[in-house]
Amino acid sequence: MSRYSKQDIVRIVEEEGVEFIRLQFTDMFGMLKNVAITASQLGKALENKCMFDGSSIEGFVRIEESDMYLFPDLETFEIFPWRPQQGKVARIICDVYRPNMEPFEGDPRYVLRRAVENAAKDGYTFNVGPECEFFLFHTDDYGQPTTITHERAGYFDLGPVDLGENTRRDMVLSLEQMGFEIEGSHHEVAPAQHEIDFKYAEAMHTADNIMTLKLAVKTIAKRHGMYATFMPKPKYGVAGSGMHINMSLSKDGNNIFQDENGELGLSKEAYYFIGGLMKYMKAITVITNPLVNSYKRMVAGFEAPIYIAWSATNRSPLIRIPSSRGESTRVELRCPDPSANPYLCLAVCLEAGLDGIRNKIMPPESVAENLFGLTEEDRRARGIEALPENLLQAVQELEKSDFIQSVLGKHITEKYIAAKREEWNQYRQQVTNWEIDEYLYKF
Repeated sequence: MSRYSKQDIVRIVEEEGVEFIRLQFTDMFGMLKNVAITASQLGKALENKCMFDGSSIEGFVRIEESDMYLFPDLETFEIFPWRPQQGKVARIICDVYRPNMEPFEGDPRYVLRRAVENAAKDGYTFNVGPECEFFLFHTDDYGQPTTITHERAGYFDLGPVDLGENTRRDMVLSLEQMGFEIEGSHHEVAPAQHEIDFKYAEAMHTADNIMTLKLAVKTIAKRHGMYATFMPKPKYGVAGSGMHINMSLSKDGNNIFQDENGELGLSKEAYYFIGGLMKYMKAITVITNPLVNSYKRMVAGFEAPIYIAWSATNRSPLIRIPSSRGESTRVELRCPDPSANPYLCLAVCLEAGLDGIRNKIMPPESVAENLFGLTEEDRRARGIEALPENLLQAVQELEKSDFIQSVLGKHITEKYIAAKREEWNQYRQQVTNWEIDEYLYKF
């Protein structure tokens, strides 16, 4: 049951002096969109009668079938703490429906909802805790983003070395005002890189929170005269930004990944879940790492995973089992980056893990050694495969996987693949500064 009724929201809007409500939704590529209404139109919105042109949203529908309806999820009503106290602004996250009142199959939130309902048939609740990293850069004289920073701080540094400390503090305080339970925030490895971690929650709530965190981080950064980017690898030679996701399944209120008598304290379901993730990982990668730039992060030397392996003792593999046990037992997938659409990302991970449980897919042996220290021959002998090296390879892996395509649905699969192939084609036509520096004087 939602914490708010329609009457609750109408009352809060009146009592708090809210004048604008943003009806938010997310497109196929993880970009947040909205239709803004005044408080006078709230009743209409709460009756699911607000319409928008879906043909204007990339990856949605053709112009001849463009009418779409926004169905507000009452649970997601929040007042933005950074807006003026006079004429406040609130938001409600919405599901997208067709005119026949059927869910729109191209809505990423619908894809995740379908996966969550699939898990619920077996009595499972999917809990997820993300680790969201981002960079804070200066803007130019026109307010446009740059990759310039004057700070030189590193992992866990504090002010005054960490020049973004005050900005990050305001982000955390704003998120807490919106109901987040922030478990920690800190400076990351690279100069100007930061991380904010919030408490795990059920998958849909977590995906909504990721989208809200991105909006809050960017908004507060701008108020401080800075630009926040979730681009995976904005600068050469430093670590990129990841979005590790920590996952567990609960049943009857208990974490089913824990087993104090099992090897490593893990249940057989935990092993099967890992096995499912590893089986479909190549096909999942284009969802967890969706940009050309994503693969600039996934190279040796910067802690991002490259090889499909798992471990409970080191951080080099794709999948890590953090040391906490009991109700905190979880599986950490380390390849996703913050440019990923969180709804699609969590949906494919959940379905892959469920398939592993249902088909009892055991993962290979865990890897205790640093994978980057093994030779290619060693990895080949142990059957350790690599993730796709670029966006094209990742797209091709999705094209080969009927299972992951079925999770995404025909509509999203076709439009997503077409868009990512076009993105790759646009990229490969570019002539970069590196090529000019490397080849022009030689040839």
